[in-house]
Amino acid sequence: MKRSVLISGAGITGLALAYWLNRAGFDVTLVERSAEFRRGGQAIDIRGVALDVLKAMGLHHNAEALRTRNQGMSTLDADGKETARTEERTFSAGRLDSEDIEIFRDDLCELLMQALGGAVEYLYGDGIRVLDQTEHEVVVTLASGLEKSFDFVLGADGVYSHTRKLCFDDEAAFVKPLGMVLALFSTPNLIDLKHWQLGHREGNVGYIIYPSRDQDELRVGVGYAAEREALSRNDIDAQKAMVAAQCAHLGGFFPRIIEAMREAGQFYYNELAQIHMPAWSTGRVALAGDAAHCASPFTGQGTSLALVGSFVLARELACHADQPGQAFAAYERRMRPFVNLNQALLDLNRKGPMPDDVMTKAKNGIELEDLLKDII
Repeated sequence: MKRSVLISGAGITGLALAYWLNRAGFDVTLVERSAEFRRGGQAIDIRGVALDVLKAMGLHHNAEALRTRNQGMSTLDADGKETARTEERTFSAGRLDSEDIEIFRDDLCELLMQALGGAVEYLYGDGIRVLDQTEHEVVVTLASGLEKSFDFVLGADGVYSHTRKLCFDDEAAFVKPLGMVLALFSTPNLIDLKHWQLGHREGNVGYIIYPSRDQDELRVGVGYAAEREALSRNDIDAQKAMVAAQCAHLGGFFPRIIEAMREAGQFYYNELAQIHMPAWSTGRVALAGDAAHCASPFTGQGTSLALVGSFVLARELACHADQPGQAFAAYERRMRPFVNLNQALLDLNRKGPMPDDVMTKAKNGIELEDLLKDII
């Protein structure tokens, strides 16, 4: 009998899970709280072992074609004046002579969706309200009122996962705040920036700016020390006002960026945290990606962990569909050392780039040959 899976979250982790589970013969449904596919987003990196997973999906060539083409970076002072530059690396991608691929988040999601075709069901604008587990199924009630049973439920719904809140006791203890806020948004290319990155960090505020693949937009990331009282996750106007206040001392071109931010439709704001859990599953529910083990954007390894973890979880579930406890335990055994290695990359005090040898060890810190050998 065909097994059914509900995946909460249609980002990179959820789409990658859907790909591998559909390929293994599961009946897959994706539920996503956003009303539609979310465009925009920052450049993300696919590194080391994650490239092997991408090749196994048949997407490496297409991802290469869509990779960013930035040619270097400049470090700026608070007035927007250049203090240093290099053509060897960028802030977001690392060394430019690496085989690793930097690609925009929405481009990678579209590649994953194209690979899925019409093989899975998407439920946009909806989300899980209630989960009731039995020994043999999970009965799910969605916010829309739809009730349906599944063999498994997988949470791929990010660092502040609702699935995790529903299914795990003392869930708040798993969230380890980093004392930093990250705001991401897009603006028109007001400064005619072409194939180049700009970055600034002084005190508790920093930013990174680079153009979209077509050079028409700027993708902007602003980070700063978190306030004592967190803003509501739904109050975007207050979030934008806070970003503007934190950046009020910045001169040069940056006030124009802040003014454009006020009109930005795609705006992401989050208090950064790592997720540390003693177990990533309970019964027939398991977590993947940031929901299970967010390392934070400052490690540069979130996407690679998502792609590798989705592959491992799906393969183990396919091999042990009648024994979910065994499948989830095997998934954790293989992934946890890799996760620990990459979470340890976090260093909020680091001023310069991450040492190449440290990243090389972390991005290759898992063996997948036995799982890949039958499908490559």
